[in-house]
Amino acid sequence: MKARSGWTFLSNHAHVLVALAGDPSLRVRDLAFLVGITERAVAQILNDLEAEGYLEKERVGRRNVYVVHADVPLRHALEMHRTVSDIVRLARRRSK
Repeated sequence: MKARSGWTFLSNHAHVLVALAGDPSLRVRDLAFLVGITERAVAQILNDLEAEGYLEKERVGRRNVYVVHADVPLRHALEMHRTVSDIVRLARRRSK
């Protein structure tokens, strides 16, 4: 059996959180490019994450800056013992 191409282990929600943890001032356009989804999809994800308490949006001048709440537990029953910081730590690139 051949595996389907294009799937990843982390969801787009996780990708957005990891990106914002690395750079809280990323624009929706930048997030869409990094994650590989539309700007509309990013806006929906940002709304989801904010509504569930995973991040909050702060206005700084003409831009939004996002505060990621790293201590919030993950949503799925298999992962509820882990927090956002665990995902960010896992996905963070190591600098050499």
